[in-house]
Amino acid sequence: MTEMPGMTEPITVRRVGADEAAACIEALADVLIDCVAGGASVSFMLPLPREKALQFWRGVADGVARAERVLLIAQDGEGQILGTVQIILSMPDNQPHRADVAKMLVHRKARRRGVAQRLLAALDDAAREAGKSVLVLDTVTGGDAERLYARAGWQRAGVVPKYALMPDGEFCGTTFFYKHL
Repeated sequence: MTEMPGMTEPITVRRVGADEAAACIEALADVLIDCVAGGASVSFMLPLPREKALQFWRGVADGVARAERVLLIAQDGEGQILGTVQIILSMPDNQPHRADVAKMLVHRKARRRGVAQRLLAALDDAAREAGKSVLVLDTVTGGDAERLYARAGWQRAGVVPKYALMPDGEFCGTTFFYKHL
């Protein structure tokens, strides 16, 4: 469990195992649906049907059960899930030291409260515990997350224009980042 010093809100970040991941699917779907509705380019298009969001999180829970993923959640003092991020551990044989970071999501009502910074700090710790020394992620070029990652010590590797679509169907560039732990 990670709490950031100097932050007064009771927000905790922790890793969840397979059983708990399966039990969190409904709440995680709420976060995903909110983020996509708010314009986050995280692989889904508008409108995002609840069943599709639930199906995605079932797959994540299965990946956690197979030890292919680490799932971190951020919760408030009442236990409500405010955000999440994943570490994809399953890599090709020639990349055992590397992991991909996926689906950094913070519910719109919880933004600007340090949730993402807490998730990133816990992410580094969990990746080290898993024996990973290189992390890679991608994010929408020019978005708030791009600035967040740069402030958190991630190195910009480059941009691919028109790499993905925003939830409304517009093209967006994608910035790739890496971090050595």
